Amino acid sequence: MLKGYAVNQKRLEYLEKTIKLIDIANRMDERLEGSDAKEILKVIGSYSKALNLLDDYDHRTLKKVKGNIDERKIKYADCINIINKLKFNQESELFAVERDKGLEAIIGNIYQTFGGKEVYKSIEEKGANFLYLVVKNHVFADGNKRIAATLFIYFLNFYGILYKNGKQTIDNNTLVALTLLIAESNPREKEVIVDLVMNFLYSE
Repeated sequence: MLKGYAVNQKRLEYLEKTIKLIDIANRMDERLEGSDAKEILKVIGSYSKALNLLDDYDHRTLKKVKGNIDERKIKYADCINIINKLKFNQESELFAVERDKGLEAIIGNIYQTFGGKEVYKSIEEKGANFLYLVVKNHVFADGNKRIAATLFIYFLNFYGILYKNGKQTIDNNTLVALTLLIAESNPREKEVIVDLVMNFLYSE
C-alpha cells in the first residue's frame, strides 16, 4: 500500500513538472520560430513518458537508475580554450567576454562537497546543473546560450556519455530546446529544468 502511495505521489510530481514546462514554453511561444516550438513540444512530450515508467514500476519492471560516477573533473582552462576557438566565428566584441571568473565559480559549484560528500553525485546530475548554471548565471557579456551548449557537449564527451548505442545522447535540436527552456525559466523552476535535462541523459 505504501509503495502504491509513493508511485502515485511520483505521478503527481511528474504531472506538476510537465505543467510547469508547458507554462514556460507558453511564455516564449510568440517569440519562437516554428521549428524551435516543435522541438520544445517534443522535449516536453518525451519528459511526460516518465509517467509510463512509473506504470512499469507498478509491475516491478522499472530499474532504478543510479547514474555514472567518475572522479575526474573538467578544468576551467580547457573550457576557456574551447570558448576561445568559438570567437573566430563571432563578430561581436562582447562575445565570450567573461564576467568575474563566473565560469570558474560554476565549475567549482558542480564539484562542491558538503560534509565530505559531493552535492551532485552522478555525472548526469553535474552535467544538468552545469548547463543550467552557464545559461542562467549570464557569466558572459554575450553568447551565454551558445557557449553553454558547446561546453555541455564538451562535458558529456569528456565523461564518455555524449553517445549511447551509436547515437548522440542529446541531439542538437533537443539541446537547443533545452537551452531555450532554461533561458526562459524562472530561478524558482530550477528543479524541474534540471530534472528535464537529466531525463534525457538517463534515457535508454
